[in-house]
Amino acid sequence: MSAATFASAATAFAALVHDIPASKWDGPGLGEWDLRALVGHASRSLITVSTYLQTTAEREDLAGAVEYYVYARQYASSAGAEATVERGRQAGRELGPDPAATIDHLLARALDDLSGVADPLIAVIGGLGIRLSGYLPTRTFELAVHGLDVARAAGLTFTLPEDVLADAAVLATRIGVAIGQGETVLSALTGRAALPVAFSVV
Repeated sequence: MSAATFASAATAFAALVHDIPASKWDGPGLGEWDLRALVGHASRSLITVSTYLQTTAEREDLAGAVEYYVYARQYASSAGAEATVERGRQAGRELGPDPAATIDHLLARALDDLSGVADPLIAVIGGLGIRLSGYLPTRTFELAVHGLDVARAAGLTFTLPEDVLADAAVLATRIGVAIGQGETVLSALTGRAALPVAFSVV
């Protein structure tokens, strides 16, 4: 199921990239990224699937997507935001003169690499082991969130597939619980209180 939802998210993202006007690519994206860097950052969710499928972890360090994001928060705070920003910029440059065609290629490769694969134990950030079925929902989440970011920055209408939106929303809530913000999320979702300024679960 996670592979099917990932494919749904990735296919929708690729279609969105085709709709980006040529005049928007050098314009604002998100934070310090221009739109090209933002799309490049999101494209890493396709790249890492193919890359990590070539690895084998010795043990399962992370039980699933929630544990992955709890660890990723800690990892990002020690690695520094500048490294993440630069990886996005580099990935943007690597999209080349025809970003949509590059995304199509990355999508086809990722889906081909996933074809016929069971549920291997792969090595991800920090060399930690996680099952493919636990990692793919994190890539669905990234493609969903950044797909909305890209659409907003490009002035496009973008409707996420229902399965993708449902998985991403549930994962965000579960991460909120895991980092001790469950009551804050629940109160906001039920209209009891507004979320704090700049609140994020990732």
